[in-house]
Amino acid sequence: MSSSNFTDILQWTAEAKAKLKRIPYFVRPQARKRIEQLAREADLEVVTAEIVEQARSEFGQ
Repeated sequence: MSSSNFTDILQWTAEAKAKLKRIPYFVRPQARKRIEQLAREADLEVVTAEIVEQARSEFGQ
């Protein structure tokens, strides 16, 4: 991905947003950062439910 096309903001699917809302509020900001980090590492521009599940498995939940 070229730096000229890079944006810091990722889009989230409705399913991914719904899964994020199921994460306890007190850890949600940290979880969101980690989920977005995983998406960027995978060169994705959209956070999907699959990425949320991948992060969840890494968190051990």
